[in-house]
Amino acid sequence: MIQFFKSNIEPNKKIRWVEIALVVLMLIGSISSVCLGLSKVHGDMGTVQYKQTIEMTRSSEDECDEDSTVCDVTYAQGKKEMVVPYTYEDYTKLDQKQITAYVYETANGTQLYFNHKDVSNKEMHHAYKQTMANQTMSIFNLGTSLLILVLSVSLILLFSKQFTTYEKSWFLSIMVLATIFSVLFPEESANGVNGIWIMLLYLLDTFFNILCELLISKQSRYNFLVSIVVEILEILICVVLMYRFATMVVTLCFWLPIDIISYINWTKHKDDEEEELTMVRRLKGYQEVLVILAIIVWTVVVGYFISGLNIATDFYHNKSLETVITYIDACASAVGIANGLFIFFRLREQWIAWYICAILEGIINILSGQYVLLILKLGYITNSTYGYIKWSKYIKSHQEDKKMTIF
Repeated sequence: MIQFFKSNIEPNKKIRWVEIALVVLMLIGSISSVCLGLSKVHGDMGTVQYKQTIEMTRSSEDECDEDSTVCDVTYAQGKKEMVVPYTYEDYTKLDQKQITAYVYETANGTQLYFNHKDVSNKEMHHAYKQTMANQTMSIFNLGTSLLILVLSVSLILLFSKQFTTYEKSWFLSIMVLATIFSVLFPEESANGVNGIWIMLLYLLDTFFNILCELLISKQSRYNFLVSIVVEILEILICVVLMYRFATMVVTLCFWLPIDIISYINWTKHKDDEEEELTMVRRLKGYQEVLVILAIIVWTVVVGYFISGLNIATDFYHNKSLETVITYIDACASAVGIANGLFIFFRLREQWIAWYICAILEGIINILSGQYVLLILKLGYITNSTYGYIKWSKYIKSHQEDKKMTIF
């Protein structure tokens, strides 16, 4: 194992020491950010005093269905917000557009809002922690994103000889952009899960996804081992946000098994000259038409079925938007299945499928406000271009005179 790392590590000592210094500095920055955030969230709020009452207006975006045990309604006055939980029965009886909020202020000037005056100490501490967690979200996001950057630079450091200069630059550029976006666009809490944890899932998903993409472009069978981690993360994201159920089912029932089978298949088709490479090929025209027709049928049938389900989530507050995203998700899942089969059969057309998936999922991310995941889609598109060119060159040089079929 030690010999393996020695043979793959960056040979230039100056560059190697710069990378090590970056890892150490980012690790210190990550630990410092998390500690700072925790000290604020769990800090002593001191003496709390009642200040005044203000009128807040109900948000027009809240929606709730009969399957929900708790319906959260947001009231606001400018930047001041108060979330009030109701049972579904009480939610259906709500008719007032305004509510009186009781304002309390802690020793450090933090204002807390309640829909009643007699607030217990437990409620006060809970509200304070939630408020401070929201206020320090960018600090936590910086800490977690720096930690992911540490993993990225460490990976490049330990496997330096396995990647070209372009591949290293592309990989680190995507992760740096993800770090910046995680701080600029913090994720809101959803379904009782704090936005900090949601952002951590997004960043991990980005890291493992682009690593998997890079390994596919390099025709490496080890991409499937990384892909298993990706599938687990994406299932977790779907469960936490209670959305994209077409993608979740496809990931669970299709992607996880196909990753394992594909790893075995790629292992059987190593390049004759370079064992680390897998032989790849291209698809025929009539097969492309059949795939497109299957995608259209899947989108209509699955989209119609899932849009008819009454699934409770507070990630979306607009039923029409949720329906649109359901159909886009159905189409993305269909293209994903085609993509999985293309990868299994080692076909170059999988890069075209990646393009389509990136565009469809990018639309979903924009409509859902998941801006940090747009960096991942940028990674998909740029790497798909790189992978398509790389695979095309391999096919031309190795299989130009061969008539290949899907089998």
